[in-house]
Amino acid sequence: MKRQHSVGRGLALLAVLGLGGSLATAPAPAAAEEPRPPQVEWGQCPDDVVAEAAPTELRCATVPVPLDYADPEGEQIGLTVSRLAAADPEKRRGVLMLNPGGPGGSGLALSALLVAQGLPSSVTDRYDLIGMDTRGIGHSSPVSCGFTADSPYYANIPPYAVDDAAVTAQAEIAEQTAEQCASNDRDGRLRHLTTANTARDLDRIRAALGEEKTSYLGYSYGTALGAAYASMFPERADRIVLDSNIGDTHLDRDGLRRYALGMEQTLPDFAKWAARRHDSYGLGRTPGQVRASYFTIAGQLDKAPVAGIDGGVFRLLTFGHLFKQTQYAELAQTWQAMLAGDAAAVRELTADQQESADGALSPADNSLTVFLAVTCNDVEWPEDVDTYRRGVAEDRGRYPLYGAAAANITPCAFWSHAPAEPPVKIDPEGPRNVLLLQNQRDVPTPHRGGELLREKFGDRARLVSVDDSGHGVYVLGKNSCALNTTTRYLVEGEMPEQDTSCPAD
Repeated sequence: MKRQHSVGRGLALLAVLGLGGSLATAPAPAAAEEPRPPQVEWGQCPDDVVAEAAPTELRCATVPVPLDYADPEGEQIGLTVSRLAAADPEKRRGVLMLNPGGPGGSGLALSALLVAQGLPSSVTDRYDLIGMDTRGIGHSSPVSCGFTADSPYYANIPPYAVDDAAVTAQAEIAEQTAEQCASNDRDGRLRHLTTANTARDLDRIRAALGEEKTSYLGYSYGTALGAAYASMFPERADRIVLDSNIGDTHLDRDGLRRYALGMEQTLPDFAKWAARRHDSYGLGRTPGQVRASYFTIAGQLDKAPVAGIDGGVFRLLTFGHLFKQTQYAELAQTWQAMLAGDAAAVRELTADQQESADGALSPADNSLTVFLAVTCNDVEWPEDVDTYRRGVAEDRGRYPLYGAAAANITPCAFWSHAPAEPPVKIDPEGPRNVLLLQNQRDVPTPHRGGELLREKFGDRARLVSVDDSGHGVYVLGKNSCALNTTTRYLVEGEMPEQDTSCPAD
């Protein structure tokens, strides 16, 4: 069982991949008069960031922001930000803030990652790349629910529910998890983790950097944060790029259920790949046979786990490996070992690189906590367990690969606080400055997410649809059309006149 939790935590990290009466006062409006910005003092980054970003030399600083924007002069928390200065000061046009997604992903070293993946020098010449740990994450006043290595809550996607009884069992875990987060929230900070507050933080950081406007590049959940910023501060948003879109300014139950749609649309790419390699992996000579192998393995593991891997973890493992085509070979090896019932091979292939002793704080504790806090605080979630039973039954039928997982119950159903304010509403009024990037086949953020944001932003946005598979388009993907279109926008400000389709390279 311990191995099962370990694998789940590792995949959750790989993938990133309400408020009560005490906050009855409305938060300060976005357009309120700006407070005097603090002085930013750049210095050495924390050692773990230095190691992750090497050989790129980043500088870091701490920016104070209000814990509670309804009380802007009250308690302040520190946000750690990083800067990769523009390489050509004569060409510099401003700052480009970065967010890797989550919520719960650390972004301090994201600029170094993008440079290593091939971020064009025309971009690094013109922008200071600003990474950060957003509130609650990493080096920015981190929060904790106290998740341990043997915790039954090990991933932010609920496990696949094979029947109604499994939903009931997961509801007990979800309720215990919500209670655990509430009991560990001794300083009352969890309720202040929202997308709206993080967008307000971005604007405080912009002001602290001495910039009138900021450009922004956000991936996955970072698209929700970017959409919120562009809506709350349209006059301060410069060039906005939202890559792999969840479809709104928050993740709600519909958004989580779209994970199953993404699985249905993306697995065929792996099935085609594996079918062409049947003589090596033995998963099926046709894509249909490979898909059948998925259900065979899942069914076997539902009855008898192998090396601590049950059917729920197998489905989560497959979901995580569909993020990038470079992971297909490892996924095929794992399926092959599971079909054969080779426990030793399964154990080797699924071993977590950060194994922890039972009772020790999980390496994923912080990211799991932030994901829950932001997701549960942003929007109301259904509280009735029967609602989730019905959803699981419905999605098990329409999305048989993963629907009974994505529709399953989460701790948000039992969260201790109701949202303090409605989720940020996307503002279609403003400059045409939002470029949406979306692969046609993407597991956690299917193409529908890009379509939804395009509809909500109206003429402010243009959608670039890419005939590709995987999570992440700009730089993280390898499509030349999408790369060139986005670089032209960031460097020259050239927005496509209409929505664009990029063919496969």
